[in-house]
Amino acid sequence: MVSRLSDVTLTLLPAVDIQQGRAVQLVQGVSESEKVFGDPVQAAQRWRDEGAEWLHLVDLDAAFGRGENAEIVARIASEVDILLEVTGGIRDDASLERALATGCARVAIGTAAIENPQWCEEIIKRYGEKIAISLDVRGEHLAARGWTTEGGTLEETITRFDAAGCARYVVTDVESDGMMSGPNLELLRHVAELTQTPITASGGIATLDDIAKVRALNRLGVDAAIIGTALYLGNVTLKQALALVAAEED
Repeated sequence: MVSRLSDVTLTLLPAVDIQQGRAVQLVQGVSESEKVFGDPVQAAQRWRDEGAEWLHLVDLDAAFGRGENAEIVARIASEVDILLEVTGGIRDDASLERALATGCARVAIGTAAIENPQWCEEIIKRYGEKIAISLDVRGEHLAARGWTTEGGTLEETITRFDAAGCARYVVTDVESDGMMSGPNLELLRHVAELTQTPITASGGIATLDDIAKVRALNRLGVDAAIIGTALYLGNVTLKQALALVAAEED
């Protein structure tokens, strides 16, 4: 594909996933696979203090439809001076307005993109760059409701939301999420071939080499990446990761 971006680096978004009031990381989105990493507000502060400019903030309980952590999300938004991408259980006007009321920079919509695409088209037109569509991919289909159900195909979904003016896709390979097995570069290239819309990569990043491989795709439209378990386990430090993406290309 012809290069679409110039002088672009890779924006890193440390993930703060919240379940039952705690910061956790799941394996392949399975609710009982969590590793617990303490207080989510402290986690957000830590990544801010270590140089992050964005956070990817996930309300897992809302995503699974078994409660919510709206108070903690609101606390992070008010107490941690950082740009927030908020996701999890945002499926109607009420949940969307609640998320936007925190002052977050962007919300990512997953389940509703499959179950209520017309509503998603409407909010894309209404809110523009504040709306991202999450493409959570398992095999050849999209996953919904905390990745517990499957929906439409990748191509159909991208075609529809490109036509609506979608400003960003968050692309997750469900099978690699939390597995520390490396990002699905083939999937990212495939999505980049289907759309001119900027892409955030999610899932599988375990090493600095993984980050470098994703960064190499930035001229295809992959200009951001979410990193979670690797940071929490200390396999990669945020300082190292930020230095890597800030370095000039050879």
